[in-house]
Amino acid sequence: MTTKAKICGLKTLAGLDAALDGGADYVGLVFFPKSPRHVTLAEAAELAGHARGRAKIVALTVDADDATLDGIVAHASPDVLQLHGHETPRRTAEIRQRIGCEVWKALPVATPADAACAEAYSGSADLILFDAKPPKDAVLPGGNGLAFDWTALDAVKGRLPFMLSGGLTPDNVAEAIRMTTPWGVDVSSGVESAPGIKDAAKIEAFLRAVKQIKYHAQTIPSPRPLRGEG
Repeated sequence: MTTKAKICGLKTLAGLDAALDGGADYVGLVFFPKSPRHVTLAEAAELAGHARGRAKIVALTVDADDATLDGIVAHASPDVLQLHGHETPRRTAEIRQRIGCEVWKALPVATPADAACAEAYSGSADLILFDAKPPKDAVLPGGNGLAFDWTALDAVKGRLPFMLSGGLTPDNVAEAIRMTTPWGVDVSSGVESAPGIKDAAKIEAFLRAVKQIKYHAQTIPSPRPLRGEG
C-alpha cells in the first residue's frame, strides 16, 4: 500500500488545487484563529465544496466547544475532525459519538513516554496523529515546522494506526516513512514559502516523494471502522 498523504492548512483554491492535482488523500482546513492558516466558515465551505469527491476533508480544531464544532460541520461537512488541543480521551469519545464522523487525535511527542499516551485513546479516536511537541512559548499547538526524534515511535509502530507530522518536508519525508512506517503523513509548514502561504511546487514534490514509498498492506494498521460500519 502507499502511505496516505495529507496537506494541511490550505487557505486558497490555488493551494487546494495543487494538493488535489498532486494526489493528496486528505486536505486539511484549520479552524484556529491564532493560526496563520485559519479559515472562516464561509471560506471553509467554498474550499470543502471544491475538494469534495477528490480528497477527504479534515477539519482541524483546538479545544473547540460543541457550538463551534456544530458550525464547522454545518458549513464544511468534514470527513474527519482532527483534535489538536488538550482533548481528553473522554472528550474525544464524546465528540466522536456526537458528530458521527471519523475523529483523529493529535498528540505532541518528544519522548517514547509521550508516544505511549496514545494507548489511552484506543477506545475513542480512530487515528492518532503524532506531532512534535511545541516550544513552551509557542502560540500554535502544531504547524511550527519542528521535527522530533522519530525513534520515539519505535514502541508503537505496527501496533496502532497513526499519522506522522512535525517538520516534514519534500526532502525528509521518504526517510521518515522508512523509519516509522506510518499509516499516513501530514504536512503544513514544510510546503510553504511563508507561514500560511502554500507553495505549489513544494506540495507536488512532497506528494511525489510520498507516493514513491510503498509497503505491504499488512504492515500498517488502518483506522478502525466507525460504529455501525462493517
